[in-house]
Amino acid sequence: MDAKVTLLQRMTFDATADSGFHVTLGTVPEVGGDNDGFQPMELMLMSLLGCTAMDVISILRKKRQEVTAFDVKGHAERADRHPKVFTHVTIEYHVTGKNVDEKAVVRSIELSAVRYCPAQGMLAKVVPMKLLYYIYEDTPTGPQLVKEGEYVRPEDA
Repeated sequence: MDAKVTLLQRMTFDATADSGFHVTLGTVPEVGGDNDGFQPMELMLMSLLGCTAMDVISILRKKRQEVTAFDVKGHAERADRHPKVFTHVTIEYHVTGKNVDEKAVVRSIELSAVRYCPAQGMLAKVVPMKLLYYIYEDTPTGPQLVKEGEYVRPEDA
């Protein structure tokens, strides 16, 4: 895998990789930026969430779960001092559907966490992570929360 970032102006960069897609990187005015693109650490968190989201929805589909909506939200706490690394990450899996099986959700999260998601596999070695799930029943009046819990990696138990 190869990637490249090219300076466009001040602290604005164009980033691209083997896929050929582009994303703009930027930063806040306090450090010379124009707030005109994603900050690199935002992309790191989004990469983590995207990686695990793709795993979990793929596995749920293989398990024939009727998922009608799916969101993965994340919150990363950062150190106060440079290099301001992530010090803790919380990932929330919000699964909405018809009769979604809690065991299928937990197993999908587990497989992503311990086998399939390279971003999670790499970051979990250096950053504590909390993995929470929320299962909603899709009803005519809107989603209703029916189950919630936490998946704990064996090495974190």
